[in-house]
Amino acid sequence: MTFLPSGPNTGIRFRRVDLDGHPEVEARIENVSETNRSTTLAKGNVKIHTVEHVLSTFAGLGIDNAIVEIDANEPPIADGSARQYLRMTQSAGIAIQAEKREPLTISAPIEIRQDETTLSIFPHPTLKITCTSTDRQGRFTQFFSVEINPETWSREISEARTFCFFEEVEFLIKNGLIKGGSLENAVIIRDDAVLTNEPMRYPEEFVRHKILDIVGDLSLLGRPLTGHVVAIKPSHSSNCELARQILAQSRKPLLASRTFTPPPTPATTPSASSEVAVTPASEPLMDIMEVMKILPHRYPFLMVDRVTKIEGSKITALKNVTINEGYFQGHFPNHPIMPGVLQLEAIAQVAGILMLKKLENMGKIAYFMSAESVKWRTPVRPGDTLIIDVDLVKMRGKLGRAKGVCSVNGTVTSEAEVTFVLLDA
Repeated sequence: MTFLPSGPNTGIRFRRVDLDGHPEVEARIENVSETNRSTTLAKGNVKIHTVEHVLSTFAGLGIDNAIVEIDANEPPIADGSARQYLRMTQSAGIAIQAEKREPLTISAPIEIRQDETTLSIFPHPTLKITCTSTDRQGRFTQFFSVEINPETWSREISEARTFCFFEEVEFLIKNGLIKGGSLENAVIIRDDAVLTNEPMRYPEEFVRHKILDIVGDLSLLGRPLTGHVVAIKPSHSSNCELARQILAQSRKPLLASRTFTPPPTPATTPSASSEVAVTPASEPLMDIMEVMKILPHRYPFLMVDRVTKIEGSKITALKNVTINEGYFQGHFPNHPIMPGVLQLEAIAQVAGILMLKKLENMGKIAYFMSAESVKWRTPVRPGDTLIIDVDLVKMRGKLGRAKGVCSVNGTVTSEAEVTFVLLDA
């Protein structure tokens, strides 16, 4: 593994130099694919396992931009702590970049519960973590609280090693979750005994390692964080879920301010058709970058350019239809018309946005299941702005039903009722 410098605003990226093309995976919460005992990032077929210790090093030292080159599917475990990564970083040195560093600030408390785990975060001027660690039998219950900064992370957290319970080892080996593990890179707890090849590095080494993991997992927000995290028996799954909810909260003020800002007062009372005509030019509630944070679709199958309004169960979005759309090459070369099924897809995607922006649905995917009462009325041509109005008429558990209408300049081009299901990504 090699740490390389990177330019401003590039974030932390893992580069697989053992694969053709040296693909990169950004350290973002959107790229988390697995959280079983460690945190795995994935992009397409490219995966990097156990990234939390490297990420904790960068976050603990206040490093925003770096490239991590590795020639395998996970970083070297070293001694099970972040000590070696800290030494690598200190040896290389840290450069200050001129770009402004905007922390992500908690505006209101957030709490999540998963089985025996409880994670909360409260407004606080710095990043502080208070953690309690124990197992189901209540063995080695430990507590530690620390303000995270480069000095405290290096001194109080970085050398805390990975640990596990003896009865878990067989399961881990059978399921391929550990390979080549030994007392050189982990601490083993057996009954009331601690098996280690050196004295404990801290009086509360187990809970401090939990804090090391929390710092790494929360760094997947992509920005420095300020807030007081209170964790009881945390896990990588709960850490990443907290990161998702923090990210969702950070988007709320912007969305709310746009939602409740009154529209500009026109000089004259417009007609219904002129109201539709000016809607696309108004400031978007969600621009294309925000849309892509929610929808997994990408070119050439992303049918939403912006969201202009959300009111309760209703949402309005638009798609700018240009002659550069790939489907116009064959539909039809001398008489280009947007396929009706793609208008139907646009309705489904807009309905998906309405559901996927909810906190409880972060990280899920909306699967299109069926369409009923479908009607295509007038053609949509290059240069048109397709307005998509969707009303979520029913939501029960994971199943949702919505009614959508597409229009151009006030004229309905298509309509349908769609059913979809929300599933984990």
